[in-house]
Amino acid sequence: MLMNRRSFGSSVAMASGLALAGPALAQFRVEISGVGATQVPIAVARFRDEDRTTQVLSAIVRADLERAGVFRGIDTTALIDEAGQPQMSEWRSKGADALVGGSVTRLADGRFDVRFKLWDVVKGKDLGGQSNAVAPTDLRLAAHHIADFVYEKLTGERGVFSTRIAYVTRSGTRYALRVADADGEGGQVALNSPEPIISPAWSPNGQELAYVSFEAQKAVVYAQEVASGKRRVIANFRGSNSAPAWSPDGQSLVATLSREGGSQIFVMGRNGENPRRVTSSPSIDTEATFSPDGRTLYFVSDRSGGPQIYRVPVAGGAVERVSFTGDYNISPALSPDGRYMAYISRQSGAFKLYVAELSKGATPQAITDTRDDESPSFAPNGRLIIYATRSGGRDVLMTTTLDGKIKAKLVSTTADVREPMWGPYDR
Repeated sequence: MLMNRRSFGSSVAMASGLALAGPALAQFRVEISGVGATQVPIAVARFRDEDRTTQVLSAIVRADLERAGVFRGIDTTALIDEAGQPQMSEWRSKGADALVGGSVTRLADGRFDVRFKLWDVVKGKDLGGQSNAVAPTDLRLAAHHIADFVYEKLTGERGVFSTRIAYVTRSGTRYALRVADADGEGGQVALNSPEPIISPAWSPNGQELAYVSFEAQKAVVYAQEVASGKRRVIANFRGSNSAPAWSPDGQSLVATLSREGGSQIFVMGRNGENPRRVTSSPSIDTEATFSPDGRTLYFVSDRSGGPQIYRVPVAGGAVERVSFTGDYNISPALSPDGRYMAYISRQSGAFKLYVAELSKGATPQAITDTRDDESPSFAPNGRLIIYATRSGGRDVLMTTTLDGKIKAKLVSTTADVREPMWGPYDR
């Protein structure tokens, strides 16, 4: 059984038909909105000879940094490469605190030498740079790595622009599970189906995706290698098998099984071996996820009358209620440091993304102004959340800062998109 924003305990949908590493049809238009409380003004100049490639690297870097919420782009048409010495006074007069410049040179073997440098304009200081030879197909990834470098140098925290996301698309009567860059581009198809696909979940090392498929005319949990497409059955027990999630060490999974009657939480080995029941109630228990330390499971149950979020030790024991605001709270997601929980709450008929700080018992805060939010997932640095919602009559993906002040809408040009899951650091 699967619980989502529209129906508590609704049946999982059937999926069938496997396709591996095909080109994704759903590319995205990214729209960034909002103003953060503190943003570093940064200028990303045009890279020398980037117009001779298929990707405008400076534009990708600029969009990545603005989407993060801690940078404000300074408009510029200037061209600066990594070998030059920019006039800092000129850039200070433009309001820039930091500056990025670089170059793209085609090599004899067909690869591109991508170079860049970052400057602290205020201090007039060279903050370093890098040089990497990449295949033409990896130019976007190279730009994401540049944005990661800049983000880490200026914030002290690791960037997430070179990570990946998984999501499900619907185009007409066709569904697909896709893997793409964090901005929605560069996607590939992992699973193709004429029926809905649900519940993608990344392994901690980013090498596998677990998901639910109904191609055997019943709900079965699979795990699939992202690179090769090879997959294996994780849970094919009597009844329904749904809502998989990996443990932090990747050695086990949690899933909702009805093998013993009702929908309850089970933990099993990474290949589905030795399933052990964790919850025992006459209610629907589902959507379990591990805490970052692997000791606790957060899950959703209607044992109090309506769906609420609870937690229980992985080893079993007393169940503790976590959510109290509102009468309908689902889809818990924990930040990588365990400090925050994102979830979906129904308030006055609207399904909104909420964020709660777990340790301080602070009042949960709604951070969206949409009405059909679902499936929140934290970026691996814990600074952004990706989720699905409806906007302009379409199912779209959104990213948001934890305070909700900076949002980026990822609008697919060809398909409705939902059920996003942000992958770990793996590239």
